[in-house]
Amino acid sequence: MSIETTRYALNGPTMGTRWSALVHAPASIDPDGLRAALARAVDEIDYQMSTWKTDSDLMRMNAAHPGLWVDLPPALMRVLGKGLEIGRASNGAFDIGLGDLTNAWGFGPQAADAGAIRAHLGQVRLPAHDLLELDAEGYRARKHGNLQLDLSGIAKGYGVDRMMAVIERFGIASALVGLDGELRAKGVRADGRLWTVAIEKPDYEMRAPISVLTLQDAAVATSGDYRHWVDAGQMRLSHTMDARTGGPLNNRVASVTVLADTCMEADAWATALMVMGEADGAAFADAKGLNALYILRTRSGLVQHRIGAVFCSGI
Repeated sequence: MSIETTRYALNGPTMGTRWSALVHAPASIDPDGLRAALARAVDEIDYQMSTWKTDSDLMRMNAAHPGLWVDLPPALMRVLGKGLEIGRASNGAFDIGLGDLTNAWGFGPQAADAGAIRAHLGQVRLPAHDLLELDAEGYRARKHGNLQLDLSGIAKGYGVDRMMAVIERFGIASALVGLDGELRAKGVRADGRLWTVAIEKPDYEMRAPISVLTLQDAAVATSGDYRHWVDAGQMRLSHTMDARTGGPLNNRVASVTVLADTCMEADAWATALMVMGEADGAAFADAKGLNALYILRTRSGLVQHRIGAVFCSGI
């Protein structure tokens, strides 16, 4: 016998954007309690991992002198560990140590700094996975050199995963949770259909879907050039930084969408594949068995390049 459920649409502010949750749950559930628990989960990530809060745990780590161990909370340690893991696996295409570049170009709390921009351009730099040491058992980390961490390419994905953990703790079997376009689904909708989500068209001026994707017990994240950018002469440069050049990414990839088991992994891999570019990234994704959708800017318009069984099956 099926259990009658009620649809709840919950949301709230966090990390300069909004979190959301669509759930089909028994009518006996406390929606206010669920909303409060979801808000606490994402706010905890913000308090620990924000570069906009000077007293966050991440900023304590950034302020520490090289060689000194810094005690860190378990959630931050987990994200740092996954960030370094994907950094190694992607040969540095995903790098959580580019906070100095982000700040120099004005994508952080301060305005752009022309002197810092010139100083970084073309400079050879070591990746974060060569400069940051983690003591997983002791919940601490230390830097071996100058390093400014920035988790903007992975923290929101982890926030979505933490929201899903709250959903599961409440015993809910059907939910879609999201944070700034990063999404994770559990089960199916009350009518038995899969969750349907839109893949956004990488348009600088307006928000519109370019495709749709169905989800069940999976996560999806998109990295793109169309929400935050700077104009430099005739060029429009992405907020995503490229360690190889010491400046903003400059290729024709407009966005990359990745499907994965967790949103933290989808978030990081979307950034990594975007930095790799259409040829190297697509080859890497295919070899690694990733499901990815590239959207490229060409003279004839936007072109899609699909990798993996999910995207190639016709979504």
